[in-house]
Amino acid sequence: MKKQVKSNVSWVGKVDWELLKFHGDEYSTNKGSSYNSYLIQEEKTVLIDTVWAPFAEEYVENLSKEIDLNKIDYIIANHGEVDHSGGLPALMKRIPETPIYCTANAVNSLKGQYHQDWNFNVVKTGDKIDIGNGKELIFVEMTMLHWPDSMATYLTQDNILFSNDAFGQHLATERLFNDLVDQCELFEECIKYFANILTPFNPILRNKLDEVIALNLPIDIIATGHGVIWRDNPMQIVEKYLEWANDYQENQITIIYDTMWNGTKVLAEKIAEGIVSTDSDVNVKLFNLPKSDENDIITEVFKSKAVIIGSPTVGNSILHSVAGFVQLMKSMRFKNKKAAAFGCYGWSGEAVKVLNDLMKDAGFEVIDEGLRNQWNPEEKSIEEAIKFGEKIAKI
Repeated sequence: MKKQVKSNVSWVGKVDWELLKFHGDEYSTNKGSSYNSYLIQEEKTVLIDTVWAPFAEEYVENLSKEIDLNKIDYIIANHGEVDHSGGLPALMKRIPETPIYCTANAVNSLKGQYHQDWNFNVVKTGDKIDIGNGKELIFVEMTMLHWPDSMATYLTQDNILFSNDAFGQHLATERLFNDLVDQCELFEECIKYFANILTPFNPILRNKLDEVIALNLPIDIIATGHGVIWRDNPMQIVEKYLEWANDYQENQITIIYDTMWNGTKVLAEKIAEGIVSTDSDVNVKLFNLPKSDENDIITEVFKSKAVIIGSPTVGNSILHSVAGFVQLMKSMRFKNKKAAAFGCYGWSGEAVKVLNDLMKDAGFEVIDEGLRNQWNPEEKSIEEAIKFGEKIAKI
């Protein structure tokens, strides 16, 4: 269980290979995850974060084999969310008086979840704990990254930033460090994590990243709450966050649709054909919404400069799958992205107008009145769909 991170710092967490969904069913974790907990053994012994509640008893039992639990001097709760704090109730039954250091918001969070009045000690940015051998823990509030209670903890001399959710990813691996895993897989999970969880907080994130950098702390390791630990050029993920937080986009157009009898699907494919025939450099991606992973699509929207979204008209409106996805995009608070709509209809044909209104409300710049096609596409309407794609490519 116990794995050395550096000097007297060890990983004592849990790798969850079977995890497929997170935050209820809101986030897909197709590569599993880990719940990273850390043990520092200097003159004082410090435990940083725990694991998700289903693994609490296993965690405490394993931890007790590594160390006498009564020798733990301090517990640091960087974040109150149950995937990091879920081991606390089982642990505190064994060592009920051990002080827990966290933000004021984390006290509210932990009390609200577990209804226990543990020995809480509130800290704020710049507060320190001396743990002996010339080393200190310095606390940095990370408000809204991604909860109001979040913070990071920095260990001097070893220059380790325990960052909790910031800079992490959902990736199950027995290889503890970033340089030991597949780099493509790693960064795919990093950008997915950022796009789906941190994007709504971009303005706050930009300010916080500037604040952390201004502290001018040497960082040799970033020990995250999920996934791998960054030891090889750890600041590379901070640089990525700075890039992603700046209303990120690539030269990509993403087409998203649902269809009833394949008419809207045909339009989607022909729109894509028109785009690439006009701009061979643009990356076009096409998603049939119900047959795709919504979190993977959100990641592609995050990377896109424009989103083309389609639905047939049903009940004078759009399919509920598309409506729900637009609401999901709205919650991401994307900025500086363009949009257009398309769809087939048989009778009244309101879907495109409904989509235009919804995309405007979601913060997208609607760049065209949209493409409406009655009944199944035939030769003329196929040509119109191609021309619509050509038009989109030029905007």
